[in-house]
Amino acid sequence: MTDWIHLISEWSASINRVFDQAKRQVKTVLGIEDPLQILPYRGYGTRDRLYFMGRVLRDEGIRPGSQDTPIWENALNMFRRFESDEVPGARLRLNFENQQQELVTDQEGYFRAEVRPQELPGDRLRHQATVELLDPQPRKKEQVRAIAEAIAPLPTAKFGVISDIDDTIVHTQATDLLQMLWVAYLGNARTRLPFPGVAKFYQALQAGQGGHEGNPVFYVSSSALNMYDVFEEFMDLHELPAGALFLREMELSLENWLSFSHEGHKRSKIEAILECYPDLPFILIGDSGQEDAEIYRRLVHDYPHRVQCIYIRNVSQQKPKRQKELEAIAQDVQSLGSPFIIVPDTLAAAQHAADQGWIVPSTLSEIEQNQD
Repeated sequence: MTDWIHLISEWSASINRVFDQAKRQVKTVLGIEDPLQILPYRGYGTRDRLYFMGRVLRDEGIRPGSQDTPIWENALNMFRRFESDEVPGARLRLNFENQQQELVTDQEGYFRAEVRPQELPGDRLRHQATVELLDPQPRKKEQVRAIAEAIAPLPTAKFGVISDIDDTIVHTQATDLLQMLWVAYLGNARTRLPFPGVAKFYQALQAGQGGHEGNPVFYVSSSALNMYDVFEEFMDLHELPAGALFLREMELSLENWLSFSHEGHKRSKIEAILECYPDLPFILIGDSGQEDAEIYRRLVHDYPHRVQCIYIRNVSQQKPKRQKELEAIAQDVQSLGSPFIIVPDTLAAAQHAADQGWIVPSTLSEIEQNQD
């Protein structure tokens, strides 16, 4: 069965590539190509190695929505995100400090660059590079450029934070398929609302007990990378700390759909973060609705002494079986030396973090004010 799925998947992927190529050629001949754009994704790195990444696409004309944007317009924008016209084989030039690199996009239009900085400023988390499109040339010969960004912990960082997004930062009811689809695909960045106090709590974790520790924050989700702009706009709008977003690369293949593992995706992304920063312990934040608790427990087993604490937002209070599962996981994790804290809201997590000396206690009053 697996061999048949693999063959069908390869066949469908080939047809999709031929169709995309034919569509590009027809649009070129007719002179109706959409403008080119570089979509940078926020990268990450260390004081001596930064990773910049992004994608070259045709601009489908997606613009930020508002609270009053009609559902049909949100749905149309979401369709455009998933029906994107990537530009494979595009040549780019990345400029960082006095260094230059030439890059080529892969079959899906993605690029990734590794840069070795000479010396990063010791008081800045965010570092920028300019990315310029060299080929193909835009029809109007205008320059196509973008600013790519990478996050590197400050030398004073004491820990890192890895957070889930859906039902951890923003209420999406991921356990209710229809409600989740409504929130995720028929809304926009401004119709999504964070849980009360989340932004203040994450800002406090990034600042640390010293107020300026520069602890890095990472966001890991199984949502599609096609929705990157929605997540980035949402986080900027609600002042969540800037951090690398690890989302799921969507491949239009039967094999990918059938074999995709929520746990496998999240584990691989989190493990890459842990291995990039071997000297930092991490606080893991998730929710009880899906597999975060189980995934984090396995990480505690596989990476001893690397998990400083686990916070799980309890969105399953009405499910007694799930509560018993969480209690068993908590006992297991705590026996290995990592606190596993099940919290009803953001304030409870912040109070624990303040008690441990991980955030400034005065932040609690600000978070409490945001609970209403």
